[in-house]
Amino acid sequence: MMIIDEPFAAPELIEYLVCTQEPVLLNSMAEKILKRHSIKALGDEEFAARVNAGGRLICTSENAFSWIAQHIEDEAVTEAIATFKDKARMRKLLAPMYPSLEYREIPTAQLKEVCFEDFSTPFVLKPNVGYCSVGVYVVESRQQWDAALADIDENMAVWRSRYAKSALDEGSFVAESYLEGTEFAVDAFFDNNGEAVVLDVLRHEFANAADTSDRCYVTGASVVREYAPAFASWLTEVNGHVGVKDFPVHVEARMSNGVITPIEFNPLRFAGICGTEVAYHAYGFHTYDYFLHDIRPNWNELLKGKEGKLYCMGYLPAPEKLAAGECGFDYDGFLSHFEGLQAFYRFDPRQTGALGFIFLETEENDETERAFLCEADLTQFCVGVSQYATMPQPA
Repeated sequence: MMIIDEPFAAPELIEYLVCTQEPVLLNSMAEKILKRHSIKALGDEEFAARVNAGGRLICTSENAFSWIAQHIEDEAVTEAIATFKDKARMRKLLAPMYPSLEYREIPTAQLKEVCFEDFSTPFVLKPNVGYCSVGVYVVESRQQWDAALADIDENMAVWRSRYAKSALDEGSFVAESYLEGTEFAVDAFFDNNGEAVVLDVLRHEFANAADTSDRCYVTGASVVREYAPAFASWLTEVNGHVGVKDFPVHVEARMSNGVITPIEFNPLRFAGICGTEVAYHAYGFHTYDYFLHDIRPNWNELLKGKEGKLYCMGYLPAPEKLAAGECGFDYDGFLSHFEGLQAFYRFDPRQTGALGFIFLETEENDETERAFLCEADLTQFCVGVSQYATMPQPA
């Protein structure tokens, strides 16, 4: 059972739905797909009945949570969503694992009343219920604190227009200790016994210490072999405090000296929108298929022939002028920098604030393309509106 929601459905996902006839919810996105493809779409009542009867469910976007809240009676599903989405609640649940981790939940209306000097720097400020790294700030100084509050004021209305409240609720923020170490993103599910099954491990690469973007994640044989067992054990321990079964999750965490500390848990989905397709481009399997049919990856087979390669997934933010419709973008010029381009899924930046998703195959011992993906000044590819008008537009 799947809910495919705005803003995008990857071609690989659509092909999977056509071939397998896995049931999806008949919503506006499914209606768009049905205009060109034969998929199995069920109405609200039948779809909800199957989920309430115990059918496994996964979404492509947290925009689906509003529908779930209105139609799904299975408290195991709705309560798990509410728990994982609430960063403050998860911090409380996992306090026995992290007794020294500092965090503080602050109502948004009270942010300007908070005394900056009460915090130990550096720290991270982020929405308590968040999505896609929106509204995340690394704060090391009073100047950065003031800049973060100003940015929140400036962009609050935009966030509300782009994201459902169930995905991003700006009602409160969490200020918590800055976590040292290497950052990872993990797609996994908890099986019928509550044990974690890891489907992919991605190392999050950044341009610098202040970077909070999602421009470059990498996976590969070396990453999976080194880190998948540790994350499986850790997630199973985490679930000892949460207690979910038959449930998918996308987790972001940092590892330092072998210790894993969570950043956030994203329930009922894998890497956002279409990011989880990196597993298909890298290893040839669909993560959602493995979850829906309780399949565990045979990594020895899947990683054959993958040595020496790193596979990248990046979510590219649109330059502000492009998102505002004040310029165009030279997509061909930008993409020409990547010899190992596997796919680029283009979004309408005026609706989503993003250029789209990019997938690359790179050599592990050559950082050139990965560094460009992380560090490139995307404004250098902005072009005049008249030029933009002649370029192919998003479907």
